[in-house]
Amino acid sequence: MKCIIVDDEPFAIDLLRSYVEKTESLELVGTFSNPVKAHSFLMKNSVDLIFLDINMPELTGIQLIKSLAHSPVIIFTTAYTEYGVESYDYNTADYLLKPIRYDRFLRAVNKSSEILSKASETVSTSSPKNRDSKNLVVTPGTDDRVINLKSGSKIHRVGVSSILYVEACGNYMIFHTGKEKILSLLTMKDALDLLPKEQFVRIHKSFIISIAAIEVVERAQVSVKGVKIPVGSIYREQLLARL
Repeated sequence: MKCIIVDDEPFAIDLLRSYVEKTESLELVGTFSNPVKAHSFLMKNSVDLIFLDINMPELTGIQLIKSLAHSPVIIFTTAYTEYGVESYDYNTADYLLKPIRYDRFLRAVNKSSEILSKASETVSTSSPKNRDSKNLVVTPGTDDRVINLKSGSKIHRVGVSSILYVEACGNYMIFHTGKEKILSLLTMKDALDLLPKEQFVRIHKSFIISIAAIEVVERAQVSVKGVKIPVGSIYREQLLARL
């Protein structure tokens, strides 16, 4: 995976560079202490992954990502916990808190690799113009309705009741069940049309959740099986009305 490092702290860049150099799956193509220069590079060059600090002068990491038409996979690297929920509005694989250990770094890289490999498989076999309509069928069953999700060369038959939440990831949707994550080339509208409206509700521009899976509701987030998912302000009333 081609990657860059964007951080205004030289020590942080040096540490991440040392981690990248001993990770065979990574190819470092640039380091930037100035996020504006990183933006200029990204406008002209394609990368798979960005290790990105958040609090930086001139342009924050989140502002940098917002400025890109198509975001690579992001691993945020920061000393601050308060951006954790917001960071997942974007194409985020992981959120690493400084100081960063290599084992934690490697786990984040593996998550990024999984996202990219699944996306690559899906692009090669499921382009929008060739998308099989069976991907969007809800089939009544005796105990549970089943949906067919195409991911790469496979079609996963997934019980609707097993889906905890659905997350937008670039041009794809990730369906999170209790056992696995399935990435499929769908839009948010496709996913909303696919899922039974009486069982699911959109709570954020990037998230749809199973109403039955909600454990805790807070002002700006909900918990689903221990995972905290942000609630967008424009969706809050709709969520509360469905509880």
